Amino acid sequence: MSDLVLTRQQESVLEIVLNRPEKRNAMNMELLRELDTAVTQANRTPGLRAVIIRGEGKAFSAGIDVSALLGLAQTYGPHWQQRMRAITDEFQGIFTRLERLELPTIALLHGYCLGLALELALACDLRIAAAGTQLGLPETRLGIIPDVGGTTRLTRVVGPARAKELIFTGRHIDAEWAERWGIVNYVVPVEELASKGHALAAEITQAAPLAVGMAKRVIDGLADVDRGLQLEGWAQSQLLSSADFMEGAQSFMMKRAPQWQGK
Repeated sequence: MSDLVLTRQQESVLEIVLNRPEKRNAMNMELLRELDTAVTQANRTPGLRAVIIRGEGKAFSAGIDVSALLGLAQTYGPHWQQRMRAITDEFQGIFTRLERLELPTIALLHGYCLGLALELALACDLRIAAAGTQLGLPETRLGIIPDVGGTTRLTRVVGPARAKELIFTGRHIDAEWAERWGIVNYVVPVEELASKGHALAAEITQAAPLAVGMAKRVIDGLADVDRGLQLEGWAQSQLLSSADFMEGAQSFMMKRAPQWQGK
């Protein structure tokens, strides 16, 4: 791996660090593939009991790298829709493998946790946020939807009505709001974020590992995530060929209000 994702093991706890701070850890294909490699290696590392995922710098992650997304659209032209469906499938696979990791996972959020970043956090078992962290799924403001588990996993966490409110509006919410809705387990001062995460991981490692893994499998098995991911992929493939998506992405890059056409 290069240095877009770092791993650091402290006794039985592995830290996976998103390391693109100059871009607020905005996610491109290379970063996500490195994340996938780190998760796969964690599953094969003997003695590990928990995984912490965090972001380097001023944010957990600002979400997907929109400039890279636009570059793909321009590169593939009329084949853009088919290419993006393949990319969506790959991203979904990466987050599903994270979710199904046998080890318990804790996401430590600070600064921004938006779009694809929140979808990543929702694929983790537990989430701790620093006070003032901004969370949200703003995809509808780009003319698309959260398609890497955002609609499915958020609904599982907060229920349909709150999921619809957050996704329909595309609004950002703060960490305290997210805690009230159950999106995060704890809110702490930013200077206590790492210590809180490691304290929680240490507490988990005191329980029987086989029992923790089995409990995770049973709890996660209560929701039909696979069906939700299929629906997300289908809907997104329709939206990515729309004029509204191109307008949303271009207006975001140009920092202007979008002019929606509904087509």
